[in-house]
Amino acid sequence: MRFKDKIALVTGGTRGIGRAITEGFLNEGAKVIALYNSSEKEAKELEGKGVKTIKCNVGNRNDVKKAKDIVEREFGKIDILVNNAGIMLLMPFEEFDEEKYEKMLRVNLNGTIYVTYEFLPLLKRSKNGVIVNIASNAGIGTAAEGTTFYAITKAGVIILTKRLAFELGKYGIRVNAVAPGWTETDMTLGGKTESEAEKLREIFRNKTVLKTTGKPIDIANIVLFLASEESRYITGQVIVADGGRIDNLTHSV
Repeated sequence: MRFKDKIALVTGGTRGIGRAITEGFLNEGAKVIALYNSSEKEAKELEGKGVKTIKCNVGNRNDVKKAKDIVEREFGKIDILVNNAGIMLLMPFEEFDEEKYEKMLRVNLNGTIYVTYEFLPLLKRSKNGVIVNIASNAGIGTAAEGTTFYAITKAGVIILTKRLAFELGKYGIRVNAVAPGWTETDMTLGGKTESEAEKLREIFRNKTVLKTTGKPIDIANIVLFLASEESRYITGQVIVADGGRIDNLTHSV
């Protein structure tokens, strides 16, 4: 039980990668708080397993403040913060849609800032606080079509991770990120038939040296490692988990 007596908060914690992270902490003894925006059914399922769920749009600072007040009142502190909530809306640069871009920016980057800022006082009450941000290999640079603006928001998460590691180290708080490649979730496969989903899997299998795609548990396992004492000497790092993508952008493109 790596997380016995620990309190972990996971944003976007009821579906996809977030759910795998939530259940991973739960299975290893932590008390878990999952913030969610719209997945009521999944939230109720997790509540039945002992997870505290709070409806919260992380892109809305007032929502985040209200969630923080609830957590402070009921738990007093948190030991682990996982900024997982995120959305991806595809669009080529020449089809720029400001509304879609602003929506991604609010959730992916601003949401990470709001949650970290508001919950920092509760994290500082922990003996060894930990933040794990979910970025993306898009933020490092892949050639996946239509991801330019999504990549911009995730690149922001990556530099934020490094800056927070630098600024919060004096409190004993470690800050790292995981940058997943294409992972099979509701976000990537939602609304597709099984035939369409398999075609998509095949496309992304062929973009990796391992010829495979990611599952939510693959990312959750890395998050749990980074949140545990096993990684006590690691901070400011971005762990890429993408099966060895071969379509990365380089200095020579």
